[in-house]
Amino acid sequence: MENSQKGFIPVMLTPFLSNGNIDFPALTQLTEIYLQAGASGLFANCLSSEMFELTDKERIQAIKHVIKVANGAVPVVATGTFGGEIAKQADFVKEVSDAGVEAVIAITSLLANENETDEIFNERVFELLSQTGDIPMGFYECPVPYKRVLKPKQLADFVATGRVIYHKDTCLDLVQIKEKLKLTDGNAFGLYDAYMGHAVESLKAGASGLSCIQGNYFPELIVWLCDHYSDESLNNEVQAVQQFLIDNMEVMHHVYPVVSKYFLQKRGLNISTFTRRNVGAFTTSEVKGMETLFDDYTSLRNNLNIKVFI
Repeated sequence: MENSQKGFIPVMLTPFLSNGNIDFPALTQLTEIYLQAGASGLFANCLSSEMFELTDKERIQAIKHVIKVANGAVPVVATGTFGGEIAKQADFVKEVSDAGVEAVIAITSLLANENETDEIFNERVFELLSQTGDIPMGFYECPVPYKRVLKPKQLADFVATGRVIYHKDTCLDLVQIKEKLKLTDGNAFGLYDAYMGHAVESLKAGASGLSCIQGNYFPELIVWLCDHYSDESLNNEVQAVQQFLIDNMEVMHHVYPVVSKYFLQKRGLNISTFTRRNVGAFTTSEVKGMETLFDDYTSLRNNLNIKVFI
């Protein structure tokens, strides 16, 4: 996933039919929209995909579908660890790898309990690596069931094995990110930041790109930021995008992913707002928030002359 250019890696949604089954035609359209927007990769079977509410069979079906639609245009990564004994996790890592992904992502909070030490966590990581052959791996500091943030030295030690090529960072701490980038420099490895509060500074510090829920509202805007974050001639526009993301942080996280599915509906995607996760009620207040966000984004997009496909 290493790339000299900055890239956007969407944390993919899973569209559902009203009966709760996966809506594969909508997943096709959604995947195509990410690609048309300029995504440089895809993160399937993640928290935004409602991965914990999917069966193993559905996880593999969704991953394979995304890979088929992408058709080699960009690499796909996907989560492959869901708790339990390391041997069990290793078996599913192999199954996800066999589906054709570029790297299998391990959830940091599922390799050790919240009260277990870093030493125990490290042992389990190396055990997982030893039981999965030469499969390329990555980490995701997923906030569920709890958030376990890797320390810079930990990440550097894992990357030094040559097996870890991807990291989705959710530490929200630019100082930590800079240290992680410093200690992993020179490796075939990419750190993708999830936090848009410091997106521009993270990219300038050396992050390989962004992997954020905001891309499930307006992927082309995140691609634009990855493309232009260091363009001095567009400094005012870049800062306007950064501030837009900061100002709308809360409204995009509340009752997510229902709100983002509604936003995509407004954009023209044939997707229901059905979710399997219990994220709270989608009230008139949330609807109003999405209407305002849609109008504000449309104005910003027009000012930047960003092309959209829906």
